[in-house]
Amino acid sequence: MNQEMYNLNNKIYSNNNNLLFGIINDLQQINNITNDILVIKRIEDIIIKMNFIINDNKKNTELIINHIFLLQNQMNQMNKKFDELKFNNNNQINNQEIKFNNGTRYIGQVVNGIPEGRGIAYHINGDRYEGDFKNNKAEGKGIYYWNQGDKYEGDYRNDIREGKGIMYFNDGEKYEGDFKNNKKEGKGIYFFNNGDRYEGDWRNDKREGKGIDYYNNGSRYEGDFRNGKREGKGIYYCKNGDRKMGDYYDDKPIGKHVILNRFGEVKTFNY
Repeated sequence: MNQEMYNLNNKIYSNNNNLLFGIINDLQQINNITNDILVIKRIEDIIIKMNFIINDNKKNTELIINHIFLLQNQMNQMNKKFDELKFNNNNQINNQEIKFNNGTRYIGQVVNGIPEGRGIAYHINGDRYEGDFKNNKAEGKGIYYWNQGDKYEGDYRNDIREGKGIMYFNDGEKYEGDFKNNKKEGKGIYFFNNGDRYEGDWRNDKREGKGIDYYNNGSRYEGDFRNGKREGKGIYYCKNGDRKMGDYYDDKPIGKHVILNRFGEVKTFNY
C-alpha cells in the first residue's frame, strides 16, 4: 500500500465529507434566521445525522486502508515462503539455513557449513540473490533482486557480475550483454524507456567504441562513442533518407559535414 493509494482513499471520503459540510453550513444559516422551533429542531437533527455520516466515512476508509496494509504484509511473507518452498522442492539435497552476523539469511545447499551449490541469500537491506554459490560467494548463474526494483539475471564470478547478463531497471530500461567487474563492458544492447536503443561497445559502464544509436523518430547514428557520448567519426541517417557524415564531439556534430540527400545530391554544411 503506497502513499498515493492512501491519498486517493483519503481524497474520496474528504470530497464526500466536503459536500456534507457544505449542506450543514447552509442548514445552520437557515437555522440562524428562522424562529420556528420545530424547524430549528428538525434542522439540528439533520446536522447531527450528517456528522455521524462524516465520522463513519472516515472510520470506514481508515479501516479499509488498515486491512490493505495487513494484506500486503501477509502477501510479502507468503511470497518469501513460496520462494523458499519452490527452491526446496527443486533442490532436495542438503538444504540448510544459515544466519550470518551481518543479518544475511541463507537457505540452500551447504558443504562443511558454508553455502555451496544452489541457494537463496536474503540481505538485511531487502535485497535478495537466488542462484549458484561456491565457497559462500555467488558463482555461476544467478538472479539478484534490489529492494528498489532493479533486477539482474546472468553470470557471476567470485561474487561479482561477470559474463553474460540482463539488467532490468525499475524505470523500465534494460541492458542485455557483457558484464565485467559488475559493470557493462564488451558488447551490449541498451533499451531506453523512451523507445531509443543503443547497440555496440561498452567500457566501464559507458558507451565506448563503435556503436549504433536508434532513435524513436526513425533516425539513427552509426559511429564512434566515447565516455557515453557520440564522439569521433559518425554518420547520421535521417528518417527521410538523408545522410550526414562528419565529426562529433560531446554528443554534437562539429566541423564540416557531407550531406547526401535521398535524391543523390551531395552538399556540405559547417557546424
